[in-house]
Amino acid sequence: MIVANVMTRNPVFVSPDMSVNDARALMTREKIGKLPVLDKNNRLVGIITKKDLVKAGPSAATTLDMYEISYLLSKLKVEKIMERNVLTVQQTEVVEEAARIMADSDVGCLPVLKGDLLVGIITETDLFRAFIDMFGARHEGIRATFQLEEKPGMLAALAQAIAAQNGNIVSLVTFDGDDMTKRRCTCKVFGVEKQQMEDIFASLKVQVEDLR
Repeated sequence: MIVANVMTRNPVFVSPDMSVNDARALMTREKIGKLPVLDKNNRLVGIITKKDLVKAGPSAATTLDMYEISYLLSKLKVEKIMERNVLTVQQTEVVEEAARIMADSDVGCLPVLKGDLLVGIITETDLFRAFIDMFGARHEGIRATFQLEEKPGMLAALAQAIAAQNGNIVSLVTFDGDDMTKRRCTCKVFGVEKQQMEDIFASLKVQVEDLR
């Protein structure tokens, strides 16, 4: 799966000379928390988030009244508070690499480019949706977590046994096992009963951790 498959396309964006008040209003209206900033040539020059807006606001100790605060914020431009060193990914990048960059850099989104052109944005919410799809959470079926020996043919044998019972694997995700000789797997299977899955695992001598 690549970034283009899960990103939000044609994201809402702002210009550097937009006022902070207008940017805040736009975020509220569109129910979003991040806005890429594009210059007059439609090149990405920054990003602004709700956190940036909070930082730009007055402290609780200010002596200014609400009208003075509103006036000052109306004069403050996005370019003064935006993050200029923006981490980005290309639309052809794999999803897990985008997730790694976000986790390692402690950022909640990445603008997505096609060459130098902004074509989307990938956020934590987009990754959550991908996570849901990967595990088949919206599909009915039997969900199993189990450990397979780390050797060729094990998944093939399991898939064949499930197919023989007219079952259909709708999702399959693998992780590191308890040791280097095992692979932990989670799958969702439609078209079979729980007892059938128990019998399949027993026949293959598979270590089952959870079956529901």
